[in-house]
Amino acid sequence: MTAHNEIREVDSVMAKNTAKEYRNQVMYSVFVRNHSVEGTFEAVRRDLERIKALGVDVIWLMPVHPIGKTARKGTAGSPYAISDYRAVNPDYGTLEDFRRLVEDIHRLNMKCIIDVVYNHTSPDSWLAHNHPEWFYHKSDGSFGNHVGDWTDIVDLDYSNPGLWEYQIETLKYWAAMVDGFRCDVASLVPLDFWLRAREEVEAVRPGCIWLAESVEPFFIQAARGQGITALSDSEIFQAFDLSYEYDIYPYFQDYLDGALPLSRYAEAVTQQESIYPDNYVKLRFLENHDRLRAAAAIPGEAALLNWTAFLYFQKGMTLLYAGQERGCVHVPDLFEKDPVDWASGPDQTELLRRLYALKQNPLLTDSAYRVQALAGDILRAEHCSGGRQLTGIFSLKGNCGLAAVEAPDGIYPNLAVGGSVEVKFGRVSCQGGPIIFEAPRG
Repeated sequence: MTAHNEIREVDSVMAKNTAKEYRNQVMYSVFVRNHSVEGTFEAVRRDLERIKALGVDVIWLMPVHPIGKTARKGTAGSPYAISDYRAVNPDYGTLEDFRRLVEDIHRLNMKCIIDVVYNHTSPDSWLAHNHPEWFYHKSDGSFGNHVGDWTDIVDLDYSNPGLWEYQIETLKYWAAMVDGFRCDVASLVPLDFWLRAREEVEAVRPGCIWLAESVEPFFIQAARGQGITALSDSEIFQAFDLSYEYDIYPYFQDYLDGALPLSRYAEAVTQQESIYPDNYVKLRFLENHDRLRAAAAIPGEAALLNWTAFLYFQKGMTLLYAGQERGCVHVPDLFEKDPVDWASGPDQTELLRRLYALKQNPLLTDSAYRVQALAGDILRAEHCSGGRQLTGIFSLKGNCGLAAVEAPDGIYPNLAVGGSVEVKFGRVSCQGGPIIFEAPRG
């Protein structure tokens, strides 16, 4: 079983201008190299209409910059071992190709964010050659990094004011083109840097989206034990609009592994409501490029259907990782050319469109949210506001059972998969599929 930190109440202040409407949005993650056989900006551009049709508001492009060659892992190298923050990867196309892609994203009324990898660079980066004094050095004076198995990168040292200036100017350069940033291992970069960066970038791109790849509790503990900066979510939320849900991911993983009861996961989700600011936004996901595909981690059609419906029901922005909509089970390699197999599974477009329509419900924008585990691996979740309630019943192993609900008896549309649901004597009969309905509070 994973060792867990208990989530404790903290005094934190959310980025003051974070809009709760982010909770009604869906983000789609694209790894340009592996999105197509071509692996180019142009190939992604040609796929935008299909992506938009899934119900997508924001496209996140994983790093678009050149990749270092020194200490490269694999033949293609990790996109997170960047050699030049102010250029695009020539394998993907030109800067003009990139601009054309972003323009088409905007034409389709979507926003575009790009990855910012500010904890480290490749050992042969432009910065390493031109400003070696801005890097962490080991006792022998050589470049190094604090996370030993990241052998293809070297860490930056934010005690250098010149580094701050360069990095913020770089953000402002890209902010003239894109709508925001997904910040890789943001927890390892000083909070004061992010606060200043947010303030300065706002002048270039008002309403810039800031997404933090926050880290799991055990990672924070281990880093702090070594004297390394490691921001908690309460600190992250002072500068960022969204953060990963890695604070509760260990509970999710341990439930899937059979190491924890569903009740522990449900309690962790509900506790977020009391420890974060009123306008907190979590990036909710079943998979990302660092984790197993959902279709592999959650075997069984019924189980995956219920988890997908719950993903959209959750308070926060929904993340789709390219290929998730086709039930892909293979995780594209980060270090090799490894295109997504778009014919690997059933097309989930219609399901995701229905769930996207549900995502627009104003009860998902601003509500009191709670999640509770019921018998038979059934999860009950509720959004309550203004005398209305959106109730979700999710059978996470496809089991049948009765679920108690706080809603008047009656027949309601099932917003998850169509059809209807009947509430009788304060109970709903779950037949193994997801149920979502809106009703007056009982």
